[in-house]
Amino acid sequence: MVAGDRAVGRKPSVRGQSEGMTESENSALIDVPHDHLVDRALGLLPERHHVLATPPPGSDTAAVHGDAGLPYLGRALQYMRWGPAEMVGRYRKYGPVSVSTSLGVDRVLVAGPEALDEVLGRRRRDFGQGWDYFIGPFFRRGLLLLEFDEHKFHRRIMQQAFTRDRLEAHLAALTPVVRASVERWVPQGGNAERTVRLYPTIKELTLDIAGETFMGVDVGPRRRELIDAFVDCTHAGLAIIRHSVPGGNWRSGLRGRKVLEEYFTAMLPEKRRVETPDFFSGLCHARSEDGGVFGDADVVNHMIFLIMAAHDTTTTTATAIAYYLGKHPEWQERVRAEVLALDAEIDGAAPTIADLDRLTDLDLVVKESLRLMPPVPGLSRRAVRDTEIAGHYIPAGTAIDLAYQVNHLLPELWTHPELFDPGRFGPDRHEDKSHRLAWLPFGAGAHKCIGMHFGTFEVKTVIAALVRAYAWQIPEKYRMPWGFTTIPFPRDGAPMVLRRRSA
Repeated sequence: MVAGDRAVGRKPSVRGQSEGMTESENSALIDVPHDHLVDRALGLLPERHHVLATPPPGSDTAAVHGDAGLPYLGRALQYMRWGPAEMVGRYRKYGPVSVSTSLGVDRVLVAGPEALDEVLGRRRRDFGQGWDYFIGPFFRRGLLLLEFDEHKFHRRIMQQAFTRDRLEAHLAALTPVVRASVERWVPQGGNAERTVRLYPTIKELTLDIAGETFMGVDVGPRRRELIDAFVDCTHAGLAIIRHSVPGGNWRSGLRGRKVLEEYFTAMLPEKRRVETPDFFSGLCHARSEDGGVFGDADVVNHMIFLIMAAHDTTTTTATAIAYYLGKHPEWQERVRAEVLALDAEIDGAAPTIADLDRLTDLDLVVKESLRLMPPVPGLSRRAVRDTEIAGHYIPAGTAIDLAYQVNHLLPELWTHPELFDPGRFGPDRHEDKSHRLAWLPFGAGAHKCIGMHFGTFEVKTVIAALVRAYAWQIPEKYRMPWGFTTIPFPRDGAPMVLRRRSA
């Protein structure tokens, strides 16, 4: 069988938990749970059949069908509660292209490898970015919010801040920051232990990393203010009341944006004056091959977006990995063994990128965790002209949600997709090659995450420090209560008992 054969000619999956398998910690990612009153109440809401638009006369395309959901809210509550299970459920029921409303807007959900390929590949010029609706007022003109030639121009300049030499310098800078911070999480002493709410703890660490490697500064006493500003901006994207009213998330987001603008603008003159290894300075001094440079407003806009993207996505990914390593101690031991072996080989020095690339078991765990819980579970687009997707009529202006996490969970592409199984990425299986778009946690095409390499080795550095210092095991019955009101996050903060390892 050649790579891709399993995806050819298959109908959308209609089965959830794999036959004969016991319930895994990931069942709720694929099948909507019914063990909580909120889940049962949402499940009782009746379907309100909805059609996006009638195809024009003479067209051989079909109309897009779906569920309008509640008035104005649409199916927003279901997504915020169930996340990927909501998207998988719609894929099973309506196929690769469906419509629902969310906060008064018709949105088309696209899932499955072939339908996504039409948007990201064959018809990509028919679709511009669609993130403005969610984060435009708070992360305006960040790289993700640009499109077509302007996006290409900005990305070409920004690449100069992500060269291999700069990435090596960032890794050297972040390693001692991570190790020192992680060591403080549990008191010293053999077998000392402490319950740590891992998600907010890692979030503070990743902002420290951002300060050190992105800005070249000690965030220090402004840490809490900046964390709150970023959180307010990201939460505002899914605010139900999308106006600046007292006490509302939208107003908090606008206020957070102002805090961030003032903070970065004040740092600009010094960053322009002297070139240093951090990303902020890199953006100030970046110059493309054809002489393109960023103005002050561009630098501030890109910094606000990059730090939000870097510390939020790293926090979610590192938390998910720690969760899976706690649920699967055999993999925790494998990762720890290769980290300690590397430590002995480099004799305590900070690892290089090449060193981290040799941590093959850790790499498998990172990839599998990104499959199950990608920190950005979909991509947002809008149709810039009348077009079609998988034979369905899409009028100009339609909001498009590319639910690529559905691809990560399809049995057409993955063996027992509900199971945590890092070996599926190994050289003897390569399940991620079952289709070109089977696994895409960093996006695809022109908008593929520019910081994917930095983000990956940052996560590996955090997890290496964690397994080096501590051991932990998560009770079998515990399930991470993921929430999806913003980037995926554990609603309970991910409490984990970390026990200090004996030397």
